[in-house]
Amino acid sequence: MPLPTLPGGSGSDAGPPARGHPAHAQEAGPAAESALDGRIDRLTAAARAVLRLGGSEGYGRLVPEGPGSDEARAALTGLGDIVDSAPADRREADCLRAALWLWHDFLDEAHGIVQNVASATGSYWHAVMHRHEGDFSNSKFWYDRAAGHPAYATLAIRAEDLLRNLPADKVVFKITARGWNPAALVDLVEAVHDRPADPRHSLAVALQRLEWRTMFDMGVRAATG
Repeated sequence: MPLPTLPGGSGSDAGPPARGHPAHAQEAGPAAESALDGRIDRLTAAARAVLRLGGSEGYGRLVPEGPGSDEARAALTGLGDIVDSAPADRREADCLRAALWLWHDFLDEAHGIVQNVASATGSYWHAVMHRHEGDFSNSKFWYDRAAGHPAYATLAIRAEDLLRNLPADKVVFKITARGWNPAALVDLVEAVHDRPADPRHSLAVALQRLEWRTMFDMGVRAATG
């Protein structure tokens, strides 16, 4: 089974969002062999299997009302190594594990990991977790702790590619107006998470998937050296 395609992924054949149609921003092309930038082969078979669970619907809820499936919980609970060699950076490997829990909406399990990772990456995933649970002010606190993370430059470029053809919106504009601004993404999620009919809701889903994918890919690189 192929891995789910995420917006901006190297395997996606989906073009940029159609002009004036942010409601379609999160739609990805057909499932592709890789959701990551050429690093999927550095994950263990078990980790790849966890990513495949849920297919293209994975990580599609902005503030989930409950955790993911029993199948995903069982796979994550029994998951051993994430990468195929001894981690070059154990903290990054721990963050990858937390990210997989987050992908399937298991927030308590993700939080239990990232709260013990004293690094910019740990703080970043900590912020993502709190946004995903709807604790928006706490999310911004942890994003501040992660300021200057190397992912910011990549996220700014990828997010701008996603946003450039969309209608003007002051909340959306702030996300990339001066580089990657995750606090502005928090504001967007807060505004639309319980309003699925809002055209910006699907954009927020696309952005959270893009953020996850970018951070996970960089984490695999850091964890494997």
